[in-house]
Amino acid sequence: MIDFARLEEICREAGRMALRRWPGHGHALESWDKGDSSPVSQADLEVDHFLKRELGALLPAAGWLSEETVDAPARLERDLIWLVDPIDGTRDFIRGRPGWAVSVALISAGKPLIGILDAPARGEMWVGISGRGSRLNGKPLSASTRRQLPGARVPTDSLPKEDRDLVTVEKPNSIALRVAMVADDRADLVATLRWGYEWDIAAAALIAREAGAAVSDAFGQPLSYNKRDPRAFGMLVCAPAIHGAAVERLADRARRYSAIVR
Repeated sequence: MIDFARLEEICREAGRMALRRWPGHGHALESWDKGDSSPVSQADLEVDHFLKRELGALLPAAGWLSEETVDAPARLERDLIWLVDPIDGTRDFIRGRPGWAVSVALISAGKPLIGILDAPARGEMWVGISGRGSRLNGKPLSASTRRQLPGARVPTDSLPKEDRDLVTVEKPNSIALRVAMVADDRADLVATLRWGYEWDIAAAALIAREAGAAVSDAFGQPLSYNKRDPRAFGMLVCAPAIHGAAVERLADRARRYSAIVR
């Protein structure tokens, strides 16, 4: 049995470590481009190292997959695995904006057991446990119950022409925090139409699902984790009653975009 109190404290300390480097508090920060048009900072690497050490000590039987660690194929032999994004939303982090979070998920047999998002710049700690619901700062969460797709709240900067019957709301850079907004009924729909990585979505997907949201890939199919290729095409998280309509609306675009070379 995992020491859950210790797990929460590890995630909080990871958040505090990141906050001590955050330019939003006036701290200097070294950052650079990884070569794939995605940024990374000194804080990402420090938090990653801390989490790998502490989570490994907490649950030695678990494998490891993180955005900032070279993938080790031995993880595929493990039933349990930690899926980690040390700072999800690095662009907001580097710019001194609060839309970032430490994302930690524990996966068993391809399914999430625990998901934690610590967003210290926002004063938010999100926790989901399979079969036991999800909470924000200790308060139980209930996801959006919207029944009509038109008018649905979407955390985005702008909408394409075909989606202008939807409504824009605040968009943190962290995809995990955007998904968590559906869990907290601050948004009704989050959809991505690109190839993404398991560590971006695992914790938030569980938090949303345990709050009552519908969660799938862009085609409406279930998500799975700890695959040999740790990617999936797109993500769709929304109020359950609009999931079918959202899948139908996105279907043509999903087919086109998924065919683009990954």
